[in-house]
Amino acid sequence: MVLLGILLFPVYAGVLPYYENGLFGLLLVIFALQIISMGRTPFGDLKRTRTLMFCGVTVATVGIVTCFIPDVLGHVPRMLLILFFGAGGLVLLLQMIIVKGQGRLWRTYGSIFNQLIFASCAVYLVQILIAVLIFKPNLVPGFFVASAALLYGFALVYLVWVLQKITRRYPLAGQLPDSHAGLSLDNAMLLLMGVFMLLLGLLLLPVSLGLIPFSPSAQLGLLMVLFGIQMLAVGSTPIGAFERSWLIVLLGFVFGGLGVVSCIIPDILVAPLTLMVGILNMAGGMITIAKVSVPLLKERKAGGPIPPIRIKVDSALLVMNILTILFGITMLISNLIPGLVLGGVLAANGCVLLYLLYQLESLKKFQGQGGDAVAS
Repeated sequence: MVLLGILLFPVYAGVLPYYENGLFGLLLVIFALQIISMGRTPFGDLKRTRTLMFCGVTVATVGIVTCFIPDVLGHVPRMLLILFFGAGGLVLLLQMIIVKGQGRLWRTYGSIFNQLIFASCAVYLVQILIAVLIFKPNLVPGFFVASAALLYGFALVYLVWVLQKITRRYPLAGQLPDSHAGLSLDNAMLLLMGVFMLLLGLLLLPVSLGLIPFSPSAQLGLLMVLFGIQMLAVGSTPIGAFERSWLIVLLGFVFGGLGVVSCIIPDILVAPLTLMVGILNMAGGMITIAKVSVPLLKERKAGGPIPPIRIKVDSALLVMNILTILFGITMLISNLIPGLVLGGVLAANGCVLLYLLYQLESLKKFQGQGGDAVAS
C-alpha cells in the first residue's frame, strides 16, 4: 500500500498510465490468501471450514480474472472491495471497542498494548475511508486518494511493528489456535498458484481466438507478487527453498514491488518481467526435477520399499516441473506454441498443482496419524 500510494501521485498527475483492474484484482487476491491460509477474513478470524475455503478460492478467482481480463466482471470487484474495506473495517472496529471489549482488555495491560489499540483503530478507520473513496472515486482530488493509500500503508506497517514487539515479548500471543490454522502458507500459495495457472490456461483459449482482451502486464505482475510473498513468508523461491535470510527477504520485497508496479502501471515492465519469469521457471523446473529424480533413483537401486503416496507426490512434482519448464520456454521464445495449445498446457499445469496439493495434504494427514497409512 505504501508503494501504491507513491505510484498514485504521478498517476493522478497524468505522468503515468493506470490500470485500475490490476489494482483491484491484486487486492482481492491478497484478501483471498489471508482467508485460505489463516482463516482471517475482512470481518475477523473464523474457523477454517470447507465453506470458508470455497469463499477464499472464489475471491481469488474473482481477483485473478479481474487482473487478466479488463472490465469483464463489471462492478463486482469494486463492490467486493467496498464490502471488505468498508464493512470489514467497521465490523472490526466495533468488535474491538464494543462487542468483544478487546480495547478495554488491552488497556488493562497498558504499555505496548495501548499502541496496539491506536494502530488497530488507525487501520480500521483508514480502511473505511478507502472504501468511501472506492465508492466515490471523484469525491476528492487524486492527491487525497494517493495520500489515503499512503496513510493506510504506513498504518499497516506500524501495526505490524507493534504486533512484532508483542510477539517477541509474549510468544504465545502470535500463535493461532488449531481451529484457525488452515492451510500452511506453502500449501495456500500452492493452491493459489494452481488456481492462477488453471484460470490463465482457460482464459488464454478465448484470448488466442481474439474473443476477449488480456492484460499480460497484470498477469506477470500478479505472478511476481505471489513469488514475493512466498519469499517473504517462508523463504520459498521459484528455484527452491532457502533459509529465510535478510537477502531472501530483500529479494521478496523486490519481487513483490516489481509485481505491484506491473499490476498497476500497464506495459511498463512487460519485457523485463517476461525474461525474468521465463528464466526462473526454466531454472526452477530443472532444479526441482533433479532434486526429486536423483534421490528417487537411488532409493529404487537400493531396493527399499517406497510408499505409494511418495510415488504419487514425486510423479506430480516431475510432471508439474516439466510443464513449468515448457511455460518458461514459451515466455522466452514467443509464438513457439500456438495459443490454444499453450492454454491447454497451462491449464494442465494448474490441475497438476491442485493434485499435488491434495497429495501433500493427504501425506500430512497420514503423518499426523503416525505414518501407518504411508507405509501401506
